[in-house]
Amino acid sequence: MSETPTLRARLEHFIEARLTQRFIIGLILLNALTLGLETSDTVMGWIGPVILSADAIILSIFTAEVLAKLFVYRLRFWRNPWNVFDFFVVGIALIPASGPFSVLRVLRLLRLVSMVPKLRFIVEALLRAIPGIISIMGLLVLIFYVFAIIATGLFGESFPQKFGTLGATMYSLFQVMTLEGWSEDIARPVMEIYPWAWAFFVPFILIATFTVLNLFIAIIVDAMQRMHDRSMEIEQQMIHDSVHEENQALHAEIHEIQQETLKLQERLTRMQTMLEKRVR
Repeated sequence: MSETPTLRARLEHFIEARLTQRFIIGLILLNALTLGLETSDTVMGWIGPVILSADAIILSIFTAEVLAKLFVYRLRFWRNPWNVFDFFVVGIALIPASGPFSVLRVLRLLRLVSMVPKLRFIVEALLRAIPGIISIMGLLVLIFYVFAIIATGLFGESFPQKFGTLGATMYSLFQVMTLEGWSEDIARPVMEIYPWAWAFFVPFILIATFTVLNLFIAIIVDAMQRMHDRSMEIEQQMIHDSVHEENQALHAEIHEIQQETLKLQERLTRMQTMLEKRVR
């Protein structure tokens, strides 16, 4: 019974070691290379067995790492979302698949996100920004719907393929929003019949493309800033708690030294009294 905690502690230290983490990151990058080489018939015809063997070995190491974490952390393993993410990704890679489903193996490369702290920070910021992003998407859908109704009524008769129905209009406006060929394919042909059509497209681009895009960026940056401030607060609190504990320990040591000093003074006083009595 006494060996199990020691084994778990040693295994946890090994898993969380920086060298081990870097080794896993290196394997993920190597796996990305092997998965990319598997798409080449020439390379597979040349060193196909070697690539497949390397892929199997890497997957075995990933599986052993996840099993080791399950052994070390037990129920705590499932409390960490990134551990659950790794378990899900490695589990999918272990499922036998063929045909189109074989491409699911590439999901194991997403483990790089869970292994690199900066990537985790970005993903967590994106997840925290989801409520704000949903609100902006709702606003964008409303803008699209309003402009689509207007464009269908204005240009639908002359351009039934692009603005004849509400769905076709929304697709055309999406192309305009992406700024991909919007001038040559949509705006200029419309302006040949409706010279004032620029008064419709320019405000739509300014609102849908530039304003909404900047709102998306602002929400994500705000979420990242709040996460950074929160991490700084936690770090400062940890430093404060550590300093407070050290101060308490220091005060306790000082108190002990004072008590020992008082005891020494009492002993010296007693010895001095005894000497004076003997002299008399």
